[in-house]
Amino acid sequence: MIGSIKKLQSEHATPVHYQLPIGDELLDMNALIGQPIALHYEGEIHCVSCGRKTSKSFAQGHCYPCFRSKAECDMCIMKPETCHFDAGTCREPDWAMEHCMQPHTVYLANSSGVKVGITRGSQIPTRWIDQGASAALPIFRVNTRYQSGLVEVAIGKHVSDRTDWRKLLKGPPQEVDLLAKRDELLALAQDDIDAIREQFDEGDITPVSDAEVVTFDYPVNAYPAKIKSHNFDKTPDVSGELLGIKGQYLILDSGVLNIRKFTGYKIRVDAG
Repeated sequence: MIGSIKKLQSEHATPVHYQLPIGDELLDMNALIGQPIALHYEGEIHCVSCGRKTSKSFAQGHCYPCFRSKAECDMCIMKPETCHFDAGTCREPDWAMEHCMQPHTVYLANSSGVKVGITRGSQIPTRWIDQGASAALPIFRVNTRYQSGLVEVAIGKHVSDRTDWRKLLKGPPQEVDLLAKRDELLALAQDDIDAIREQFDEGDITPVSDAEVVTFDYPVNAYPAKIKSHNFDKTPDVSGELLGIKGQYLILDSGVLNIRKFTGYKIRVDAG
């Protein structure tokens, strides 16, 4: 099977079910776990936005012109608290209306440890699976991405907002009571959150008090003793026994491969 790849598609099942988009087809990855697999980079990258051929990928699969012009590549996507939509300087206001000016969820997740994060409501639970979370808990529902970013920063003063990918791939994290952790963090961040809520209309930022913890089981036969990362830009051929999948990572006995990093790359996959 050969074609440009996109990030792994997932379904919240037990365990999580993964498919790899290759061109117009979907490859069932769970069925390949425990088998030898070979992936070869064909030397072509096609922009995930405009489709043009590019010699280098920017922001996970974009050509340079799209990287410079697309709202989804702007810094405010990584730092939503810097949103400049109201200033009239958004790169693509229509895109922002569809993606940023929509309800978002602020959550806690246990991936490589407890972290705070944000996602559009429509991306639950996909976002949590993409991060390799073992458990997740919504803690606020807000009306816009900007508002969610402000709340995330307030809580992020007391807990990480990042996942350590190396720790993620060494095995399941230590179990944490996310409900108790939520109460602890909200108490610590209460003054900052109250100040943020006063800036907006009532109901724009709403605590989620009745949410239940969502858990995830990943299809992993074994975790690597030592983490080695494969990179198609340095080594076009990647092969080994597929030990499992977690987040957007293929775990092989020869190393791990972040599929999302190579979105838009033309890959040939041989398995079995």
